Amino acid sequence: MSLYETLVDTNTKAVASRQSFGLAVAELGDSHPEMVVLDADLSKSTQTQHFAKKFPERFFNMGIAEANMIGAAAGLARAGHVPFAASFACFLTGRYDQIRMSVAASKANVKLVGTHAGVGIGEDGHSQMGLEDLTLMRSLPNMTVFQPSDDWDTREFIKWSIKHDGPVYMRLTRQGLPLLKRPAGTEFKPGVWGVLNPEVLGSADVVLMASGGVMEPSVKAAEILSEKSLKVCVVNANWIRPIDEAFLRKACESSAKLLVTVEDHYDVGGLGGAVAEFISTLPNTKRLLRIGVTEFGQSGSPADNMEHYGFTGEKISARIASSLG
Repeated sequence: MSLYETLVDTNTKAVASRQSFGLAVAELGDSHPEMVVLDADLSKSTQTQHFAKKFPERFFNMGIAEANMIGAAAGLARAGHVPFAASFACFLTGRYDQIRMSVAASKANVKLVGTHAGVGIGEDGHSQMGLEDLTLMRSLPNMTVFQPSDDWDTREFIKWSIKHDGPVYMRLTRQGLPLLKRPAGTEFKPGVWGVLNPEVLGSADVVLMASGGVMEPSVKAAEILSEKSLKVCVVNANWIRPIDEAFLRKACESSAKLLVTVEDHYDVGGLGGAVAEFISTLPNTKRLLRIGVTEFGQSGSPADNMEHYGFTGEKISARIASSLG
């Protein structure tokens, strides 16, 4: 069995995390009457349509007015509801001032959901691509930031966030994400990353951290490197704030020659930035390679965009091999 087959469930259909979100909130609405959902006229794209059909009296289409939607969500939270406010990541976080003041500063119990993140959305082009959203959201005190890597991640985070009292931001994909294989007994814990092959960590040459739409090509990159006799520990780095500091300490104490972050996001301020900031505080640290987007997005097929921006197993592994020398 290949490393890819060991870490990824090839028998289960890939599901976009926006679809997982839409189905999950509709399912959980029965047991959580306090839940309400707001959308900015994109319910078919964000998949909030499922909740709207099932609970029309608890769904609010705010029109193309994201700033008003965020303010209304904060008000609903103050009234005792648990609002999920969804739109494309670029449109939602583009209303940063409203999020900063109405949600984060006031610690409003609002769940912000940004879909269609990254260059992987394809033909819609740069105006629709959330590429700076993680930087913006993780800079805010009180804000929890999460990027699920598959259906399980998405559903578990939603169940956790309903019970969590405070603002959160969840970043979702347009494209399908294959289901990851997790070690037996894996539990969903806040701030804890999922190490897909923990038995390798102690002797790894490379610790490869990714999440969301670039998780699968990162696993493929690990397989390519393993064929070159390099041991790669693959990490589902889905918590962006808080990051898994305990794991990073272990990684910096391991035999690894290189830490790597991969993200369909600008290479400034996202996962790579968060990791760099933390490991720079440690007395013994490691060299870090940050792989991300370094230019504006463009219109193209999802496959062509992922190829162009270097998010294929072949290109990620080549960057890592080159960095190792």
